[in-house]
Amino acid sequence: MWTIAIACILVGYLVGSIPFGLLAGRLKGIDIRQHGSGNIGATNVGRVLGRWYGMAVFALDLLKGLAPVAVAGPLLKRGIGIDWGQSTFLWLWLAVAAACILGHMFPIYLGFKGGKGVATSLGVILGVYPYFTLPGLAAFALWVILTRATGYVSVGSVAAAGAFPVIFACSARSELFGEGGHLWPLELFAITIGLLVIYRHRGNLRRLIQGTEPKIGSGQVRTIPKQDL
Repeated sequence: MWTIAIACILVGYLVGSIPFGLLAGRLKGIDIRQHGSGNIGATNVGRVLGRWYGMAVFALDLLKGLAPVAVAGPLLKRGIGIDWGQSTFLWLWLAVAAACILGHMFPIYLGFKGGKGVATSLGVILGVYPYFTLPGLAAFALWVILTRATGYVSVGSVAAAGAFPVIFACSARSELFGEGGHLWPLELFAITIGLLVIYRHRGNLRRLIQGTEPKIGSGQVRTIPKQDL
């Protein structure tokens, strides 16, 4: 059982570390880290290479979170068996989920300097089925609405990251705060990931306050000083 668990966590981290944004830039003959914000995420790729490249990277970053988690769930369920209990299964499954996100944010292939984790976190959330799937879709809908309304991807990302733990808590209230309370590891994970995503956007929040954050579709591509990342 532990062999399966460790293998799933390791694969999750290595898959999460795949820098699709960097690879997209290489297809165009550039190092995406030297352009725009210097980030390897879909937003910077879209600004520098165009919307379709950005959408492709977003989808791939989402899949590298979704696939390992979706595969690990059934594997762990069979490997643990009924004697291990629900709590142990959840903790190990969430360890795989965390490994995917940390792989994207701190990829071993790029000296642990990666993206901000929004797309990969969404993929992970959708993969933790059925617990996170509907709350994740609701948070994604909020991201779409706020991003389109404000023109800032960072506003939608930070709001969705902050809202997701609340949405999950409301949707699973009886199982979180009821007599059993067996889903509390999921709420702890949701809060932790939400805070981590917000922290990774600290530079964006600073630029929003200063009025220097680029909007999507503005055609504005500028190099952001390293101290502001």
